[in-house]
Amino acid sequence: MGRFDRRSRRKGIPDDPALRAAAAENPGGSVAEIDPTYIDDPNGYVPPEAIRGAWLVDSSGKLTGEYQRNPRHGVPQDDFSKLTDPDHWLGWLGDDPATAVRKGIEGSLRAQVAGAVVEWVKIRETPRFLTSGRRHSADKELMLVTRAALAAPFALSVRTTRHGRSVLLGVFSWAAVNLSPPEVRKDRHWLDLGVGLDWAGERLQERIYEIDGADGAPL
Repeated sequence: MGRFDRRSRRKGIPDDPALRAAAAENPGGSVAEIDPTYIDDPNGYVPPEAIRGAWLVDSSGKLTGEYQRNPRHGVPQDDFSKLTDPDHWLGWLGDDPATAVRKGIEGSLRAQVAGAVVEWVKIRETPRFLTSGRRHSADKELMLVTRAALAAPFALSVRTTRHGRSVLLGVFSWAAVNLSPPEVRKDRHWLDLGVGLDWAGERLQERIYEIDGADGAPL
């Protein structure tokens, strides 16, 4: 795991068989201390903020007694940087693409489970994007965007009255057609749990044509 900024030596090494066993499996590395306040399953996806710190392990697989505190430890926060950082046009999502995608994800969850509350969302990889359009009738140098789509892999924490907190992994896909006036815009969302980006990315083309089969020139 990655190393943190601050380092301290705790008084003594915890008498924890599980900690010693984990150290033996990671010689020369470290063993993270997970905060159960934010994560119920330490073997699943763990957001960086849920890690209190890490015990350092020597080359023989024994704890050194050194402990690196995680300065980011605290309540997990949204992270949409992998959506917004790439140099790709997202104007079809409005002035705040991150908020638009978050609302789309939360709406998809609430459509399945009423009252679902999303605690945090992290986009885990750069999404797959698809944009297409047609030449402007008056200016052949201009291209009018008519359709756009994305597939964004996520991790999120959601709370429901019945099931409590769950951490979910999957891909959120959004396709929109008829983006150039005076057409009537149409949008559709897909929330696929337990799938990878390659699987969802391969379906973007067919999904965008599920909404509208009009021809357009790929951009």
